[in-house]
Amino acid sequence: MPPARIDVGIDCADVEAQARFWTAALGYQRHGAWEQYLTLLAPEGVAGPKLVLQEVAEPKSPAKNRLHLDVIVGDDVDGEVERLVGLGARRLSDAFEEAGTRWVVMADPEGNEFCVCRS
Repeated sequence: MPPARIDVGIDCADVEAQARFWTAALGYQRHGAWEQYLTLLAPEGVAGPKLVLQEVAEPKSPAKNRLHLDVIVGDDVDGEVERLVGLGARRLSDAFEEAGTRWVVMADPEGNEFCVCRS
């Protein structure tokens, strides 16, 4: 049996807008589209899960996400937060410092939560 891998699915109201955000945010590249799905892959030579954007009719519920992406950056968490805000993300928290790392909770343009974390 081959080893398991993880793909990450993100529900979207506007798949194209979300694809523009996540490709700019992560440097990912469009891989393919089929019906309501659009896939994004990490750049050549970079490890990362495939992102599967799925267009859905229902909006995001206001409840806290139980699963989210951690966007790992170097030491400049604040600089990356500002760059992502410029791409359409929203900052949801002040910075947290714990267990030797620093992170900020963010939301993509459709409200899906993710964190920007120091590597």
